[in-house]
Amino acid sequence: MTDHLTRTHPTAGARLDRYREHSPFTDPGAHHELLRESGIDFAALHRTVENVIDHYRATPGGVGPEQLADIDRRWVASQLEALAERRPGALGLPRPGACRLGGCCRDHSLLAVAILREHGVPARTRLGFAGYFTPGYSSDHVVAERWDAAGRRWRRFDPELDPAAYDFAVDDLPRGDASGFRTAAEAWGAYRAGLTDLADHGVGPDTPYWGPSFVHRYVISDLAHRQGCELLLWDGWGAMAFPGDELDADQLALTDLLADLTERADAGDATADDRLDEIWATDARVRPGRFVETHSPAGRVGRTDLERRITEWSDVAGERLATAANG
Repeated sequence: MTDHLTRTHPTAGARLDRYREHSPFTDPGAHHELLRESGIDFAALHRTVENVIDHYRATPGGVGPEQLADIDRRWVASQLEALAERRPGALGLPRPGACRLGGCCRDHSLLAVAILREHGVPARTRLGFAGYFTPGYSSDHVVAERWDAAGRRWRRFDPELDPAAYDFAVDDLPRGDASGFRTAAEAWGAYRAGLTDLADHGVGPDTPYWGPSFVHRYVISDLAHRQGCELLLWDGWGAMAFPGDELDADQLALTDLLADLTERADAGDATADDRLDEIWATDARVRPGRFVETHSPAGRVGRTDLERRITEWSDVAGERLATAANG
């Protein structure tokens, strides 16, 4: 498998193929069969991810200490290893809470993407903001996209959502509307156009994680996920500011560029996609190196070695924690 730090994809065909192949983060390791046994229609994906992952913040009554520690597992192989140890058998089999995995929206969507890729379906995760959880607020969220070969388009879906609970198609999300799901690039574009101050974009109204610096981080992280580097929402690298910090001129210019190119690429502009690939391959401000900083919502801070797949945790959490996933 090609390393996520160095690979490039110069042609349109190769670009689509890369989403059909596992990234280092979706590769199931020794557990390919668990993914192959799972169905790939929306209903099956929803049942599977909801069956094995408990949201560390949204689960009634909370999650256990083992599940809380799970939230820092980046790799699907590690997640599947834990699930297999706790309850051997297919992912669709009933599981008590102690046998499930702690996670967040990133993990629900990444597992859905891993299942699709295992079946040869191009799929990817996208970072942005959902307006359908808290009225009047755009919560940070990760959804998934699968390639619709018949329609020749990316079909965006939210594997966490029960179709019966929403008045829109959760397997083909409306785009661009603040009441639905907007990519980080779209949210940033609205901000720069003067349509929002982003005070209502973040982890939640009761947290300090919101605003331009927060959305700027997600614009960079969304690029990473598009490139098959599906890091945690609380990993930090390169040009990323801390939430609440004032962005400098270089950070603003970089975010403007990435957001514009991402919106154009999402609209089908192959030249913009090529430019994003070029920036990813050459600009250390947006591409993580071997190490990233990890500010876990579990209350610990570490330095993660992506090559060795280990995190060295500090004894005391830092004063400033990075993002905590809400979706």
